[in-house]
Amino acid sequence: MADQTKPHGLLLVISGPSGVGKTTITHHVERAMQGVSSVSVTTRPKAHADLEGHDYFFIDREEFERSRDAGDLLEWAEVFGHYYGTPRDFVQRKLDDGRLVILEIDVKGAIQVKKNMPDAVAVFVLPPGEEELLRRLHDRAREPEDVIQRRFAKATDEIAQARACGAYDHFVTNDDLNKALEEAVGIVRARMG
Repeated sequence: MADQTKPHGLLLVISGPSGVGKTTITHHVERAMQGVSSVSVTTRPKAHADLEGHDYFFIDREEFERSRDAGDLLEWAEVFGHYYGTPRDFVQRKLDDGRLVILEIDVKGAIQVKKNMPDAVAVFVLPPGEEELLRRLHDRAREPEDVIQRRFAKATDEIAQARACGAYDHFVTNDDLNKALEEAVGIVRARMG
């Protein structure tokens, strides 16, 4: 008799400060491994270009709080007065179908996800060093120096939090983009077979 069990997917969390290439790595892994990015729920107003179920699931504050309180979110945060969260059922359905689900979230979100789904694989993307991170922040931003310095301070704090929190399974240093892309895909291949 043939094995009727479906393959189980993998939940991949990717985090890192601004300027390290985490979005580039996320998109590469998604394409290379036929993954799917999770769609967040939010209470923020829907923008004209937003597609329901593609960019976000838009709900009101009361519904969000009910979902949060019922444990229906893997992680959540309040940002500038609006809630954002990862719906557990969306992720679980994709995992049950054997899919790779990718969450690009911050350290606090990663800690929540690892608490709620310990089998998730968490990867933190690091810059090769502080000088290079500062250079990248300058290169990508057309912002005043004080804003860049605040971003840099936030980035160094986030790196320290990631190292200390115990939620991350892997740290990928992006000193060579192609190597970082290969390393990230290799982590997924090793876990998914």
